[in-house]
Amino acid sequence: MATVSSTTALLPVLLSIMLLLSVSTTATALAQDFCVANLGPGDDTPSGYPCRPVATVTSADFYSSVLAKPGILIKPFNTSLASAFVQQYPAVNGLGISASRVDILPGGVVPLHTHPEGSELLYVLEGTMVAGFISSSENKVYKKELKEGEMFLFPQGLLHFQYNTGHSTAVGFAAYSSSSPGLQILDYALFANNLPTSYVVKGTFLAEAEVRRLKVLFRGSG
Repeated sequence: MATVSSTTALLPVLLSIMLLLSVSTTATALAQDFCVANLGPGDDTPSGYPCRPVATVTSADFYSSVLAKPGILIKPFNTSLASAFVQQYPAVNGLGISASRVDILPGGVVPLHTHPEGSELLYVLEGTMVAGFISSSENKVYKKELKEGEMFLFPQGLLHFQYNTGHSTAVGFAAYSSSSPGLQILDYALFANNLPTSYVVKGTFLAEAEVRRLKVLFRGSG
């Protein structure tokens, strides 16, 4: 996989964070300096996680190396994803910001997916990729081929995608306007559960044999 120099990686990170903080009403509304999340079972609520006692917080809580290397490779898509959401980076709790890193192998794709709780700003660190989203009003596709140093915005909740158009691994950094933007991948939503095959056939107009093949691929049932 491609490597990213510290200097190259730092600039988009700082830029993305500054842009999102400038529009984050959540961050400006805080009545305290920070709220490092207490990630106890069942503590996740619509308003975020409860705060750890300040006396237990150290400088180490504000540091993370989770995006320093590629995440786990998702083989069907030849793409790896590393996330710095509140679950992986508790210090972003309540601040209305988080981040992720995507490494797309040649021929790889980030499939259609949504982030229900946040908009996304993608910055290309290495390689080239096509990024785009589908509007909810007219189903119009907005897409653009991106090179190193270029950005693309995905509005909150809309289906969007990326795919590698080059011959080397494409690396991107994404910042979100939420500490927990969520993630729902269309392929998994359709084929990785127990939704009856007959219903998927009717709802998608795919052939039954293809639906069953995809259910096997994504380990669904029904």
